[in-house]
Amino acid sequence: MNQANQPYAAGRAKGVGLRGDERPRIALPVPTAANFEYNQRCLPLYAEAVRAAGGEPVEISLLADESVWREIAAHCDGVLLPGSPADVDPARFGEEAIDACSPADPAREALDYLLLNDAEKLGKPVLGICFGVQSMNTWRGGKLVQDLVPSPVNHGAGPSVAIAHTALVAVDSLLGSLVDRSEAEEVDGYFRLPVNTSHHQAVAVPGDDLRIVARCPEDAVIEAVEADTSEGRFLLGVQWHPERSTAISGTSRAMFARLVEEARGFQQKKAGV
Repeated sequence: MNQANQPYAAGRAKGVGLRGDERPRIALPVPTAANFEYNQRCLPLYAEAVRAAGGEPVEISLLADESVWREIAAHCDGVLLPGSPADVDPARFGEEAIDACSPADPAREALDYLLLNDAEKLGKPVLGICFGVQSMNTWRGGKLVQDLVPSPVNHGAGPSVAIAHTALVAVDSLLGSLVDRSEAEEVDGYFRLPVNTSHHQAVAVPGDDLRIVARCPEDAVIEAVEADTSEGRFLLGVQWHPERSTAISGTSRAMFARLVEEARGFQQKKAGV
């Protein structure tokens, strides 16, 4: 057994299959199969953000069988794809890995794609963060920048830096509707939103029916994509880490609140309410 992920090896979240409360269940993959310390440090932030928004995080082990993944997914109402120290396998977008790439995490990619396919089929909401938006983009047939060129912008700032740079968010977007006006001024149809960031890759070409809704103003790096509004569903991916800033950012809280709200709508529709 891979010791990096052993605490999550049971693969079956507590309470799955028991609808003892009405809190929408949000599927949450363990971030990585190869770095236990990363999981221990980061996974609780995602889980707490979901709980604070009124949802129930359902952590899914990367060591579980696919049949268990499917069973858990069937009992969830939404999906949260977290960050990861891994990089998406470039073969997924038709390229060979360069030296700057981190190793891929096949189990994480497989689980993300399973959850995305399930959400697409049934209309469940999805929020992707950092690695999560990159996974989402390749699932939709898009491409990634394997390593960002040197820039004055510190995209790899890390969790100790509360604000790495700003992102210009389109006002007329789903993401724009979640921006807290008290923390982002509007200029020429965009909100200038302060964000934290920890990445060296980014969306290069958006996947099918994904719309670019945020860029870094200094170097035009894509910071967020979302489903075309004609789809009528919540499919949003951001390159920064809102789970780290829920205590100080109304926008960050609003992202998780909207995910849970959409999941509650799915839950009620499924129950025939």
